[in-house]
Amino acid sequence: MKEGLSMWGKETSPQHGKKRSVGIIVLTLLVVVVVVGALLWNVVGNRPQSKPAKTAAVNPAGCPMVEVLAVPGTWESEPNDDPFHPHFRRNAMLLNVTRPLQQHYDSSRVRVYTIPYLAQFRNMNSEHEASYDDSREQGKDRLAAEMSRMNQHCPQTKFLLTGFSQGAVIAGDVASDIGNSRLTIPDKNMLGVALLADGRRVNGQGINPGKPLNGQGLEVTLGPMGSGLGIISGTDATMKGRRSDGFGVLNERTYQLCSEKDIVCNASKNPVTLIEKGHNFFSNNPIHSQYNTNPDVVPGTTATRWIVQWMEKLINTALA
Repeated sequence: MKEGLSMWGKETSPQHGKKRSVGIIVLTLLVVVVVVGALLWNVVGNRPQSKPAKTAAVNPAGCPMVEVLAVPGTWESEPNDDPFHPHFRRNAMLLNVTRPLQQHYDSSRVRVYTIPYLAQFRNMNSEHEASYDDSREQGKDRLAAEMSRMNQHCPQTKFLLTGFSQGAVIAGDVASDIGNSRLTIPDKNMLGVALLADGRRVNGQGINPGKPLNGQGLEVTLGPMGSGLGIISGTDATMKGRRSDGFGVLNERTYQLCSEKDIVCNASKNPVTLIEKGHNFFSNNPIHSQYNTNPDVVPGTTATRWIVQWMEKLINTALA
């Protein structure tokens, strides 16, 4: 074979051989890169992917930072009353709480809403009045609906809840549902609850900021045998007794205010002693309507004033 001829009879040169060697090297490197890349992709692709961090819910424009919800007592509301400026009962107890708050805060930041509902307690001779059961159920449904609607539209809005008498039973029942996760309202959205003359009050459930009390709510005393004694028969008023699971995680944020002389929230634990009161729990219990003036519930102030000052502290912190 002549010098310069390939084995195929074609002329070759050292330079041409070098080019072919370089090409082989480049091709080899490309193969290596592809193989390594495939291996890396396989490892990365099969690696568990971390979940994206949840973004905190943000209130849309127009949402208040705090909503104060008030549930009036028996005969202090009606289903069509104005929730922002109630007028059905112009001396209703909780107006002593809601009006000062409305005067103190801009409504765009602090929304004060009074639940309008039946607020009745039919006695045996009043066919045209709503029963306590129906009234209480409507009040609870309307309170829960308003809170759910607000929470869905304004997930960062905080709640303050108060109720008087029948309204305290309603507000306390809703607070119990939230504190024990029976409602979808997050307990972190609850700033606090103030119940005034709660008929289901018992010591140890919630905090008493006033004088020590030895009795219990009227519904608790009458719960086991009230109907059997004839005290509430014929009125469709189911006495539910104590809240079996209390206020759950809201226990330390729930306050119970009650006069030691008020049988609605501090009745004797012996139901027999209530027979003489009969159906006249309110007319024979004038102290029940004096929480705006009675200085003997919370030392140094009145019960309604205490609620206002307590709410203002919580609202100011939330607005800061």
